[in-house]
Amino acid sequence: MAIGILRSWGGRAVIGVVNLVVLAACSAGSTVGSTSGAPNPSAAGSPSTPQSPDEAVKQDALAAYLGMWKDFVDAGTTSDWQSPKLGQHATGIALTNLTRGLYADHSNGLVTKGQPALNPMVSTVEPAGDPKKIIVSDCGDSTAWLKYRADGNQVADDKPGGRQKINAVVEKQADGSWKVSDFGVHGVGTC
Repeated sequence: MAIGILRSWGGRAVIGVVNLVVLAACSAGSTVGSTSGAPNPSAAGSPSTPQSPDEAVKQDALAAYLGMWKDFVDAGTTSDWQSPKLGQHATGIALTNLTRGLYADHSNGLVTKGQPALNPMVSTVEPAGDPKKIIVSDCGDSTAWLKYRADGNQVADDKPGGRQKINAVVEKQADGSWKVSDFGVHGVGTC
């Protein structure tokens, strides 16, 4: 994508502000556009057991995380750095990095094709009892989500994707919603 985001979801990060990559679990992940990777509220308990408030908050944070990547994938098909969807699940540094990456792709005549796979997990909830910040961990495999020249079907470069460790900060907003405020992506082969 560009400086600050990623040149291609194959793990080719052009770091300025962050390396990006999206995710595939080390086991069975799901693609961004599929519902199988979305948090499953019923997974917290049986249908007769109500979901705990902590579990509901974790599911909201995971939904925001997955939503951010879906919005990014959608915008990447045309490198639409001005997509209003980008701000629905991202804010702050995360939103800045997403839009900068898409802007660079747009300027360089690149688009992104394919789908990354996702399988995030909540690793930290802060503070316990009244969460305001949740840390999400993931392992992304970007081999099926690559950069192409916008004027054809030519892959932008010859670097394959790969699995990368990703950490994201998801914070509760003033309106009660959850949005990704920052994220970091480690190098290919880190998970």
